[in-house]
Amino acid sequence: MPISLGRSAMLRALLALGAACAALPAAGQGVGQVVVYCSVPEDWCNAVARGFEQASGIRVAMTRRSSGETYALIRAEAANPRGDVWFGGTGDPHLQAAEEGLLEEYRSPLLDQLHPWALRQAEQARFRTVGIYAGALGYSYNRRELERRRIAPPTSWADLLRPEFRGEVQVANPNSSGTAYTMLATLVQLMGEEPAFQYLRQLHRNVAQYTRSGAAPARAVATGEALIGITFQHDAVAQAVQGAPVVVVSPAEGTGYEIGSMSIIRGARNLENARRFYDWALSAEAMAIMPRVQAFQVPANRNAPVPPEAPDFSRLRLIDYDFARWGSSAERTRLLARWDREIAALPR
Repeated sequence: MPISLGRSAMLRALLALGAACAALPAAGQGVGQVVVYCSVPEDWCNAVARGFEQASGIRVAMTRRSSGETYALIRAEAANPRGDVWFGGTGDPHLQAAEEGLLEEYRSPLLDQLHPWALRQAEQARFRTVGIYAGALGYSYNRRELERRRIAPPTSWADLLRPEFRGEVQVANPNSSGTAYTMLATLVQLMGEEPAFQYLRQLHRNVAQYTRSGAAPARAVATGEALIGITFQHDAVAQAVQGAPVVVVSPAEGTGYEIGSMSIIRGARNLENARRFYDWALSAEAMAIMPRVQAFQVPANRNAPVPPEAPDFSRLRLIDYDFARWGSSAERTRLLARWDREIAALPR
């Protein structure tokens, strides 16, 4: 049965409806939110989202994907971007995205608080990305399992080819994982391209699985699913501090490293909020979150505390990693295509 309203009641209802409509943001403006594509571990993503929401009152819509997957998503969405900020993950795909015009130029007022290596990342990309942390490549092994099987511990890249490690190594796929692409580019720079691919063909015999996530091999070593996992050293340290029988190795021949990065996506719908998130994420306050979520990288802000568990770069044999070359679109595309042809296509 129809309901009849008096004139005054109807007027009050119309005023209330008008006020409610006025309070709603216009479609597409995204007022009060920022959409973040996150390429660090999920606990860190969630802590960053909560920290920024508390500091700013801006709601964070966070999606977690690996570096390679996020780069592919941003590229696919280029005509209609849905994300605002890309937080974390290895710098190479960020640099490639910057070169391809997928990222927005932004010069944060906090740049003068950053270590030189983080600022160089921004300068190389014409301020379309910036370094937010650094981490060294390496691998880990399960000490308890090696002792049980009476296998001598590995100490070098060459040791990973030993026959006793047949089917016992995990490493990620470099198409989806920035960690694994860093390994690929590291070996090419360390050995030369032809010897590096010969090495990868031999290593393939010992690889049980190419994972999607770069951190997954460290977790597999911690549980005993794999004897050896090639990852960034901080991912293995995170397992060791939880009590796993994991030993972290920096290969004797030398190793590469990452500059984890952050970028604003070109065409971001919530650009002002993206800039506010970017500035906050570069602050010492935001980077102090890292050790609380067992992220043991070296933070980019000079005023942020360095976790004591973080690898000491001054004691590592690091190569002079050429981020500009190996983060370029041409070289990254070429190396990945060669890996697909010559390594991924090999029989298991």
